[in-house]
Amino acid sequence: MSSGVIDLRSDTVTRPTEQMLAAMAAAETGDDVYGEDPTVNALEERVAALLGHEAGLFTMTGSLANVLGIRGWVAPGHELLCESRAHVVRAELGAHAAMHGVTTRTWSHSRGHVDLEAIGRMMAPDAGPYLVSTAAVAVENTHNFAGGTIQPLDQLEGLRSVVDGTGIRLHLDGARIWNAQAATGTPARGYASLFDSVSVCLSKGLGAPVGSVLVGPADMIAEARVWRKRLGGGWRQAGLLAAAGLHALDHHIDRLTEDHANAQVIAELIADADDAVVDRASVETNIVLLMVGERAERLVSEARDAGVLTGVVGPGVVRLITHLDVTAADARKAGEILADLIRRPS
Repeated sequence: MSSGVIDLRSDTVTRPTEQMLAAMAAAETGDDVYGEDPTVNALEERVAALLGHEAGLFTMTGSLANVLGIRGWVAPGHELLCESRAHVVRAELGAHAAMHGVTTRTWSHSRGHVDLEAIGRMMAPDAGPYLVSTAAVAVENTHNFAGGTIQPLDQLEGLRSVVDGTGIRLHLDGARIWNAQAATGTPARGYASLFDSVSVCLSKGLGAPVGSVLVGPADMIAEARVWRKRLGGGWRQAGLLAAAGLHALDHHIDRLTEDHANAQVIAELIADADDAVVDRASVETNIVLLMVGERAERLVSEARDAGVLTGVVGPGVVRLITHLDVTAADARKAGEILADLIRRPS
């Protein structure tokens, strides 16, 4: 990075490439609230087709895409099931409850995976007049706070079978679905087609400055478009940003394997210093979790002083995320710096 600082706090911190900026500058625009921005329309149609769904809606954040998607399936006073560290229940500031009256129950899995047995026990599609009825299940792929883990496809297929015929809907928080595709070779559509609605991010691994897309049935997306406006999320000449997303889809998916390789380099260097801090075999995509206990805040501070930005994401857990702006040389340097800090006596 030009500042000399290696920023591993998130894959949202990337800056547009020169080619992306050129695509944005050349974008044809219109008023998206009126449905007249051709570049936005092209992005929504393309992402929906890529993921095997009828329609798409461009939103400014992944959180908004999740809020709109889950609102489409879960009426006030009904419940959503999800894993205990899922973004929708941990990192969206209680939006689903605060705005739409959604309650949640969770299962726990060490890798953030679907647990078919637990979900089967928890599901109550018609709980009667005294208990909360289950309306939807949300799954995150890849799973951020579990360390960028990939949901096993056979488990997702099993989940589809479990809910079929119950009226319970499935929502996929696919913010990093492109990373799962890059790591496994399974097309994003192979995951997304199992779900009733899907949110995907353009501003994480793909490096666009802003934006996510919600896809699903045409009638549900039409209603989500109304709710986007109702929540203050209508935007006008958004084609400038949609053009960045289209460029990212064309040029930045295949290169995600570079981010995964860079994450492995960092994990290996740190594991060589202390293999109790990171399990290199657990690093499946572009996220590395360091289990450093009471040293977490101090490690973040010391790393910042040494030119590496990281963040604490749980008790004793420091997260590192590689991305478009982190080169192979950056990854090695960051890994060496962090390894040296971890070797120091507590």
